[in-house]
Amino acid sequence: MKALGRHVLTEFYGCRSDILDQLEPIKSLMEQAALYSGATIIDSRFHHFNPYGISGVVIIAESHLAIHTWPEFQYASIDIYTCGDTVDPWKAYQYLKEHLNPATDTKLELLRGSIEETSGDQFQRVADVIDPKIVPIPGASQ
Repeated sequence: MKALGRHVLTEFYGCRSDILDQLEPIKSLMEQAALYSGATIIDSRFHHFNPYGISGVVIIAESHLAIHTWPEFQYASIDIYTCGDTVDPWKAYQYLKEHLNPATDTKLELLRGSIEETSGDQFQRVADVIDPKIVPIPGASQ
């Protein structure tokens, strides 16, 4: 089975609040993590919230890296999504872990766009493993 993309989801707990609330250092760390993973940076956008917290994305030719920080909880949520075989999302994860130095973290890798080669250059989508249940929205017309 081949995947079109790899999506690493990670949560960092116990990071230094002062670092999580500084836009330029967070932006620099995210861009450096992208480069360390072998990605090609296209653009980046970051925003500092009032009174605190940062959200940002580094757009790479191979997809994106995103971060959302909650300094008041010493917490950062990070997505590293890469496509192709030239970028290693785990290198970006490791770079960020070394520099944000969380006390603990969680991590999960999802394979996105899983396909099987059928013959030559022909691919077919792999059937969904999970059958999501449709949950009605209260008050919505059915």
